Amino acid sequence: MEVADEWLVQSLRLYRDLHTFELQAPTRIIEWTCGNHVCVAGYGQSDRNEILQLIPPPTLLTKETQGLCPERDFKVECGGFSERPVYSLKYVPDTSLLVTSGPPDNSLQVWQVSAEHSDVIKFVSTLATENGTGQSWAKIATISTRAPWVLHGSRLDRVQITEVESRKNVYTAGIQASRRSEELSGLAFLDCNTLLLCCAIGQLCLADIRQPQSLVEAMSVPSAPCSEQWCMGTRHGAQGLEPSSQTVARLSSTGLLTLTDLRKTSEFLALAKARVPSHGSGAEFLCVSWAPALEGYLAISGFDGTVHVYDTQSWDSSVREAEPIFVHKGHAFGGAGGSGDLPLVTVHTWHLQKPRTLLSAANDGSLHVWDWVQPCGKCG
Repeated sequence: MEVADEWLVQSLRLYRDLHTFELQAPTRIIEWTCGNHVCVAGYGQSDRNEILQLIPPPTLLTKETQGLCPERDFKVECGGFSERPVYSLKYVPDTSLLVTSGPPDNSLQVWQVSAEHSDVIKFVSTLATENGTGQSWAKIATISTRAPWVLHGSRLDRVQITEVESRKNVYTAGIQASRRSEELSGLAFLDCNTLLLCCAIGQLCLADIRQPQSLVEAMSVPSAPCSEQWCMGTRHGAQGLEPSSQTVARLSSTGLLTLTDLRKTSEFLALAKARVPSHGSGAEFLCVSWAPALEGYLAISGFDGTVHVYDTQSWDSSVREAEPIFVHKGHAFGGAGGSGDLPLVTVHTWHLQKPRTLLSAANDGSLHVWDWVQPCGKCG
């Protein structure tokens, strides 16, 4: 407890804000919804996985320094139960709908966040996929530029767009035969016509829905062991901007980070090595994300009980070890669980407006929202 107490004392000077919340079950999802609310969901193997919409602490909307705040600063606004584990959840913009996915197949579930007079998140329908039985769970992304669409798939030959309300298939990707079986680790809408797909082996693919048979393979990753797994991060709010202006970050299970400019995919914009545990924790919870309101900053997690924040603006192609600007260690000091293992961060995300505020969750059920103190002389 002495180390934990020391961290709590240090937190008074390291953080502008630090709020904690203990969930009934751990989550691997933190999704912003309408009104700056947050959704989380359980991923256990039971048939009672809770989906909750939370109201964040009111102090997140103020600029005064708050210091450490009591537990239970989040408030539950509404909730529901999923009969399957929830591995991914996306809010459908400009609607009251949520889309989820998870084992044992790649089907999707649609939910409705009820009106103000109700505190229920109601199951609406299932979006079944062709030949979905036996496939791994689907990665998903949503957009509402033309209509409420969900982009989903577990492998390159299973990528499609479905209109959420009518359940109509509006696009199926044309895939080169040599890449048909590659497992996906992530996908994203760059705009209403352009898709970005990331394979678990690290390769990026661009697709234009106006040309179903066109799939452009962006550059591969540096030479790496075949067992290495990768995930990607795109910038929040990129929809509506020129897709070619995107810088995409990729993170490997060994801590290698690559930055790729989609205007010039023939070379890496930058390469760096994160300081992560050598023993590794697998790739199940790998997460890399760009700060939406702090140029050039990104965060990574999934290796242990910490979240690392980096300023990439000085990176080059030399693959040097990168020094984090800040490391959030709060989950690591939560104590070992019943198995004796230390908590592992399952997901993190950035606040959409507050530059240095992040939310993170761990497999012990802890949920943190934190805003670190920027050292003098650094950007504000």
